[in-house]
Amino acid sequence: MRRDVQELERERQETVTEIARLRKALEYEVDASEDEADPDIVEREKNLALLRTLETKLESIDYAIQAARKGTYGICERCGQPIDPARLAALPETTLCVQCKASLERKSRGLVYSRE
Repeated sequence: MRRDVQELERERQETVTEIARLRKALEYEVDASEDEADPDIVEREKNLALLRTLETKLESIDYAIQAARKGTYGICERCGQPIDPARLAALPETTLCVQCKASLERKSRGLVYSRE
């Protein structure tokens, strides 16, 4: 378990560093009130989207660290089965096994499609 927490802490630090870098870059980018067709505006929007994604990832990592400290890290929150170590290596912040994640995504898409 200690190794899991260390790996998550490393991933957390990398994410925090990237968030700080993006925030700093956004301070120096053009004001969004300028011409909408400007390529700098497109780049700013991409950076803002990436920033939101990284902030969500940071929340997930913090949640996974708490799970590791409780001894439940690596166990799927939905079905209770162990999460494949390769999946944890690729997505250390994950709390769902591949099957449960896929099932939730299928259900989510079904809800979206049923509204159209």
